[in-house]
Amino acid sequence: MENFQDEKQRDLLQNKSDGTNKFLTTDQGVRINDDNNSLKAGERGPSLLEDFILREKITHFDHERIPERIVHARGSGAHGFFEVTNPIPELTKAGFLKEAGLKTPVFVRFSTVAGFRGSTDLARDVRGFAVKFYTQEGIYDLVGNNVPVFFIQDASKFPDLIHAVKPEPHNEIPQAASAHDTFWDFISLMPESMHMIMWAMSDRAIPRSYRMMEGFGVHTFRLINEANESVFVKFHWKPKLGTHAVVWDEALKISGKNPDFHRQDLWEAIDMGNFPEWELGVQIIPQADEHKYEFDLLDPTKIVPEELVPVKIIGRMVLNKNPDNFFAETEQVAFHPGHVVPGIDFTNDPLLQGRLFSYTDTQLSRLGSPNFHEIPINRSVSPTHNNQRDGHMRQEINKGRVSYHPNSLGGGCPFQAKIEEGGFSSFNERVDAHKVRERSESFADHFGQAKLFFNSQTPTEKSHIVKALRFELGKVETAAIRVRMLGLLSQVDMQLAEKVAEGLGTSVPSILETPINKGVSPENEMGNQEPRSIDSSVKSSDALSMIKNPTNSPTIASRKVAILCADGVSAASVMNIKNILLKEDAKGFVIAKNLGSVLTDEGGAIPVDFSLLTTSSVLFDAVYIPSSEGLNDLAKNDDVLEFLNDAYKHCKVIGADGQAIGILSETPFASKLNNDDTGIILYSEPATETFALDFISAMANHRIWEREENLYN
Repeated sequence: MENFQDEKQRDLLQNKSDGTNKFLTTDQGVRINDDNNSLKAGERGPSLLEDFILREKITHFDHERIPERIVHARGSGAHGFFEVTNPIPELTKAGFLKEAGLKTPVFVRFSTVAGFRGSTDLARDVRGFAVKFYTQEGIYDLVGNNVPVFFIQDASKFPDLIHAVKPEPHNEIPQAASAHDTFWDFISLMPESMHMIMWAMSDRAIPRSYRMMEGFGVHTFRLINEANESVFVKFHWKPKLGTHAVVWDEALKISGKNPDFHRQDLWEAIDMGNFPEWELGVQIIPQADEHKYEFDLLDPTKIVPEELVPVKIIGRMVLNKNPDNFFAETEQVAFHPGHVVPGIDFTNDPLLQGRLFSYTDTQLSRLGSPNFHEIPINRSVSPTHNNQRDGHMRQEINKGRVSYHPNSLGGGCPFQAKIEEGGFSSFNERVDAHKVRERSESFADHFGQAKLFFNSQTPTEKSHIVKALRFELGKVETAAIRVRMLGLLSQVDMQLAEKVAEGLGTSVPSILETPINKGVSPENEMGNQEPRSIDSSVKSSDALSMIKNPTNSPTIASRKVAILCADGVSAASVMNIKNILLKEDAKGFVIAKNLGSVLTDEGGAIPVDFSLLTTSSVLFDAVYIPSSEGLNDLAKNDDVLEFLNDAYKHCKVIGADGQAIGILSETPFASKLNNDDTGIILYSEPATETFALDFISAMANHRIWEREENLYN
């Protein structure tokens, strides 16, 4: 099979123009003689209705904003390719997965869920991870999240979930935040959400970068091979850089310093050639094993633990090109879980089934036309031939008199494709049942996998979950909601519930209040049954912990280091660390009191990248203080001390050499320094290569989590 990366780029190029060396024209191609003055009856007279140039320009301006997505409104995107490394033709007839080395162009959009387009990147939220594959057989969209489960089991509750988490309708507060009454009121009455709550309150909800988070297809899908044999499949994206997060205090400060942090991080990494990369893995469950486990494969609030079904890596995805225009590409891209190709099919997951309707309906409203597939970013590289015509903003010009099937006037064209000719055919699953509004009893376990997730975390990660719940529920004004939540948390882990209750100044209730015994909306349970807890056969899973599950190849590629400088700085120290960082595909940035430059000990000057006023340690991965004669100025500067204190508090690597070591004695954390902190790198001699290598080695650990007070000693 031919690689289509170049063809997709050519297809997009046909719709791009930068206007270089071209005349200014109207949208109809008429050259404009005067773009500075509207047509008027006299130089001071009224504007004339016949000024088609003015009307066209103003009309376009008036309609430059399309309705934003109700969910996933805040997003960033990039182009790239997917390459098969371990083909699986025995499992699927999908052409883009059958041949080693085959490259398929992709466009990926990352996003937050709850916030509006103008909200911060660093909200505590689920992140969307949607991949559009431009395959030879048509568009395939893998529309997932950075969390493998979801809040609800049935799509009928999705509008309620989103209404609850969105800003409250009476005052539209708070923006891009779940820490308010309506969200937790809903959650406290929906025990099925407890597994997802553990993920959402973990550091997974505040990733360090889009490039450093996992992605999941969430639902169980089917793969179908040439013999029409089916297996169940779960999709996993594993980031090459490892899965990393920020801490909550850091997230709050980043939101104030740079709300575009994730968007800028993705753009700059690609721009600098540090192309983000993920491996695509699959968990394969044979058809015969559908009912093998203590959970239901069709339940979107459940995972398949990797200890039960290992993840098989089948390919890699590389993002290597930024969009040319944010609106035309990132904003207009239209994803849909119903965009599948032969060899990939759906299951009866009730959340997935609702999404198959919702996404088309959403695109019709947002993009205004059934022809959204003709927007360049949404176009298939596989030729399209059908009898669809007309509709708002139709772009394709179809020849001939036939717009129906079957027909004889058009020679019967276009023809239906047989299965062996690549025609899509749904899996021939037998369905024989009554029409009911019920859920299977196998969906009733709401706490078992929530326990598994919490038990799989390190003490540091458990501490972060406790603090997140204290923060979120501490913002809830209604005491009864907090009590209900503490009851649900006690079903996950009593120590967790007690720690959260302590922070709320209350205690864990002795009786679990549920929608059933509370008399609130019992219809949202399956046949009014009590929520159950089935202990997982897997007691702990390292794959669920970010700290236990670092990248296989520790790297500092694309990391940013703040170099705090003052006049008289050691030029050798600065250049030494900068050069070694560059060799590791990382970068050092000179920070000083003011912009301009700092003088060196050799009589030269080094340009300053950021002043203390325009940046913060939360925007960097580590801090280095080179030896300098002007350190007294730094040691007396409150901004410098805050810069260093935040870096220490956020468990980042801090290094100093020569005279710079003394500045650490002036910091608020001076009394806490000890030889056991592997993230404090101090060398008495400046500009040594050994210091730089030790500094980089410590950075590869991401954070020095041992600094944090452990709540679970």
